[in-house]
Amino acid sequence: MTETEAEPETAATTANGEPRGTLLSSVQMARFVARGALRLDAVVPDGMNAEALGVLADGMEHVPYGTPLSQAYREGSFVQRLLELPQVAGALRSLVGPEPAVDHHAVHIREPHGGEAQPLHADSIIDVRPDAFDVQLMYYPQEVTLEMGGTLSVPGSHLRRTNETDTGRYQNLRGQDRLVCPAGTVVFLHHGLWHGGRRNDSETVRYMYKIRFAPRVRQRLLWDTTDLHDPRVNSELDVQFPWYEQAAGRLERYNRVLLWRELTGDSTFDLTHPWVTRVTNRPTATAPGSAPVRSEEDAA
Repeated sequence: MTETEAEPETAATTANGEPRGTLLSSVQMARFVARGALRLDAVVPDGMNAEALGVLADGMEHVPYGTPLSQAYREGSFVQRLLELPQVAGALRSLVGPEPAVDHHAVHIREPHGGEAQPLHADSIIDVRPDAFDVQLMYYPQEVTLEMGGTLSVPGSHLRRTNETDTGRYQNLRGQDRLVCPAGTVVFLHHGLWHGGRRNDSETVRYMYKIRFAPRVRQRLLWDTTDLHDPRVNSELDVQFPWYEQAAGRLERYNRVLLWRELTGDSTFDLTHPWVTRVTNRPTATAPGSAPVRSEEDAA
């Protein structure tokens, strides 16, 4: 979960006056498609982070599954203000569009020297959707040190279909990322990313608040597309991670291309190596001089 680069300047509202924050760039979206995570360091102000410690300690009211975001949290509540921060609102809109539905939310608390490391898992059963994904927001109101047991994740694991804790027997993978971050950091995860909370070995109570969002619109060109043809888009989508096996690593990039085609509507997009193009080749022309194929209906 690497730190993001500076976002481009974009309009604060839509043509209808709806707040949308600072939208992600195409390069950032490509990074999310490849890595399965997007990290925004220290985007929540110090005052809100201090307030969050009390709010999270008190617990959150239940939000029924499928509640539209505008109806999920009370006006002026801490969560509503968190989600209206420009970078948070812009990233959320770029990933799942306007007015997503809340799947669920939860406060995770790790006591000092308490808890066990979670098994590596994905937050879903086997999910076969090729054209949609849910996003999980994870907010850390405190600085998270290595000893505090921040979330561990495996970059680029989200498009390898597994069922929840199928990966639980794996203890460490090359290139895994154990979160260490400043206070006020927000991370967005693809629902399929392999991750797990670590044990808290520090003297400090550690808080994390998460919300899972489901899109209610087609996830196509929702971000700032002015840099859609930036060469860095291809570079991000073609990245290789240390834990990939040689053959399966090719499949990961193949699946990224499929997702990028869906997100952009460009059915011809491919990387320098034609991962998808060669597999989707379906010629329809008849070779000169060949006999036409007759169906049973023609014969009758």
